[in-house]
Amino acid sequence: MSTADDSAGATPVQQQAGGRMAISLRNLWVSYGNFDAVKGISLEIPRGEVFGFIGPNGAGKSSTFRVLATLQRKFRGQAYVCGLDVLRQPQQVRDVMGFVPDFFGVYEDLTALEYLHFFAAAYKVPATRRKGVIDDVLTLTDMSHKAESPVDGLSRGMKQRLALARVLLHDPQVLLLDEPSSGLDPRARIEMRELLKALKEMGKTIVISSHILSELGQLCTRIGIVELGQLVAEGSLQEIYRRLQVMRLIHIRVENASAELEQRVREIPGVAKVETQVDRWAISLHEDQTSLAELHAGLVDAGTRLTMFQPEAMDMETAFMKLTEGRTI
Repeated sequence: MSTADDSAGATPVQQQAGGRMAISLRNLWVSYGNFDAVKGISLEIPRGEVFGFIGPNGAGKSSTFRVLATLQRKFRGQAYVCGLDVLRQPQQVRDVMGFVPDFFGVYEDLTALEYLHFFAAAYKVPATRRKGVIDDVLTLTDMSHKAESPVDGLSRGMKQRLALARVLLHDPQVLLLDEPSSGLDPRARIEMRELLKALKEMGKTIVISSHILSELGQLCTRIGIVELGQLVAEGSLQEIYRRLQVMRLIHIRVENASAELEQRVREIPGVAKVETQVDRWAISLHEDQTSLAELHAGLVDAGTRLTMFQPEAMDMETAFMKLTEGRTI
């Protein structure tokens, strides 16, 4: 197992490389006795990215998050956050990171405002700035109207917002969010997604662990799929689909439909199938061969007068099921 002394051997080049990345993991292993929860994960996440970390329960996501959050001291390999060594510089890592676990502690006797004042003091926010900082995070998370409400009486969605407000008090560069939408109703999930988009626009690096795959598809710039403690795929959703040769479905309406035109569409490179439906054609496209823009240009060149061109959103569940066997460690 690693100790702080082990990480002291990290070279200046390694630390400098980590500095260009918000998160850098190199051959990370986490073991509990003879049980390996994380098996050699290597991963780099650039600053400003929204990265989705997905996988079945027991895949190793939480153990990886614990390492990055400085809560798991025994591991092998190297872990950096904003160029800071997780083992050698844990306090500095905490200064640049905000971690929201998948559970909310019990604070029965505190209002939301008192809760934030408590943590602002813990984060060493100067007393002269504390009120302004708290007002800012309450406004950002749309919690101002709940400031005097008891924490224990808040809904699950409001507790998630309050937890996010808490970790924003010290203005971290990196946010680690473990299942931020778990247990939320559809409206609360949409509101959480919009809040995370706002944080992304502020330049925050966000790493999200989640099993709600469609949510990640709409939010993340890249995803990593983890199973049995290993990273089985990593990249943008489009890159993963191209690698798996999963076809994209595009719905079109054609003003001048005919059998001859349909045949010309079938001959466009990358088109695997054209299915005639009641009011449209459904095109199955090998996007690893032909992009959506190239397909659109090909349809125009073939003489179609398009009144609709509607690609279906990428279905992350399809990629997940194809890449994994649904097993846990």
